[in-house]
Amino acid sequence: MSLASASPLWLRDNCPCADCRDPRNGQKLFQITELPGALAVDAVRDARTPDGSPAREVVWSPDGHRSVYPESWLGDHLPGASAAPGDGRTEDDKELWAASRFDGGLPEADWNAYLGDPAVRAAALDSVLRLGFVLLRGVPVRDRHVLDVAGTFGYVRETNYGELFDVRVEADPNNLAFTGARITPHTDNPYRDPVPTLQLLHCLVNAAQGGDSGLVDGFHAAALLRAEAPEAYEILTRVPVPFAFADERTELRAHRPLIGTDPDGRIREIRFNNRSIGTLRLPADRLDAFYAAYRRFGELLLRPELQLDFRLVPGDCLIFDNTRLLHARTAFAESGDRHLQGAYADIDGLASTLAVLRREGSTR
Repeated sequence: MSLASASPLWLRDNCPCADCRDPRNGQKLFQITELPGALAVDAVRDARTPDGSPAREVVWSPDGHRSVYPESWLGDHLPGASAAPGDGRTEDDKELWAASRFDGGLPEADWNAYLGDPAVRAAALDSVLRLGFVLLRGVPVRDRHVLDVAGTFGYVRETNYGELFDVRVEADPNNLAFTGARITPHTDNPYRDPVPTLQLLHCLVNAAQGGDSGLVDGFHAAALLRAEAPEAYEILTRVPVPFAFADERTELRAHRPLIGTDPDGRIREIRFNNRSIGTLRLPADRLDAFYAAYRRFGELLLRPELQLDFRLVPGDCLIFDNTRLLHARTAFAESGDRHLQGAYADIDGLASTLAVLRREGSTR
């Protein structure tokens, strides 16, 4: 296996020997500034790792350091050997969908099976990363139990709404979510930096007329906008939008585009919430262009074929990616009884739990 294509500094920075990495935790023991300035490969020869696997030994100039790289590692990491993996957060790592994708049923898991079978839990968590959501059925209808659900894969992210929040009609609401009004597809807390990446909604009561739930794959919608109206898409990826929330105890602001992309231009985040957009301050021509693009994206998000509609029943707990999926609900009679408890969590904790389950072989 040729090492000619490898950058010397990159290769040396990845030396796995005990002098370069702590054998207990794998963390590097040197700074990049401590490597020789005129670093070069002096010699390459066949070798074996301590477990007998084939490897390549590199002798370095000018310091004579020796590095042994497993051939399996080189095959996965040498430039051009394979496509560079993403971080799991962009459109390239997702299965984008329209509502018809779930004509055969929603991705779901029974609560007891989820708790008792690591393979069921792994499949459920994978669904959140791949599809953006999963529905747990039969979760005990108990006050604050949504916190226990979050604890099965990560940690609750406490906000100004507390550890959890009650989604029900309030006499003096500080948010339209706490009324019976229709709520169109939106991102929660776009005025927060960073925005909560996961949301959980646990249904305790849903006896009101109306109040059905809806989800839209924002990544799929943004990809459609890119294909149908590329100029509008570009505007929504470049123009920072002021989002704001304020009540007597809180004032939050964030400036982010409606469609967030990574350095390679891949869709990575959606922030869309008509209730929380503040006043843009741009020249008139740029405002006209932004609002035309904003309206087009808003209309696209309301296409019936994109909205997945369903009704939560007591014992259902929906877990979804708040940076990808937009959630909605139909209006309901405020005289009816409807009570959900929600919480926020972080998607990196869920991804970590899934990675450990996979490492332990807990997949089907």
